[in-house]
Amino acid sequence: MSHDTRCTCRSHPLPASLGVREARDSYLAENGFTIAAYTSPRAQGSLFGLKVSVPNPPAHQRAIRVHDLHHVATGYGTDHAGEAELSAWQARRGLRKAGLYVMSIVLANAAVGLLVAPGRTLAAWRAAAGAGSLFDVPEAYDQLLQLSVGELRALLGIPASGLAKGGRGLHVHAPKP
Repeated sequence: MSHDTRCTCRSHPLPASLGVREARDSYLAENGFTIAAYTSPRAQGSLFGLKVSVPNPPAHQRAIRVHDLHHVATGYGTDHAGEAELSAWQARRGLRKAGLYVMSIVLANAAVGLLVAPGRTLAAWRAAAGAGSLFDVPEAYDQLLQLSVGELRALLGIPASGLAKGGRGLHVHAPKP
């Protein structure tokens, strides 16, 4: 049986043929996230299963949009191990333009990853060698949404199939399938 290249199932990264907007929307839906949350005064998250609410200033609002596109491009999940992988990847790619607030969140997630999934976190760090991240890309967010996932991955120097080796794990508060 041939593999459907448009499959959005969680057993592998989102396919390169999807549009970034469609992939972002699929990512948001499977995690129970919304576009409205990007501009909310507070951002919701969880740490070890406990819901947390943090300030969502303009720099964080931009960063969370970019962070979500990094999830789409890499294929890393939103469970603790997946967030640690993405944080390690982002830390190595560069956080200079992300701001101190975002930098502290990313570095904290990467540190947690060294405790909960050290092998995966270090593998993501190694996979991040090379190009920068979307924090450094001059394209406007709306322009990035016009790309295909494959084009986004190429822009970031990521293999066409993404980086995640397994399925996209979801955070504990994600909707159950």
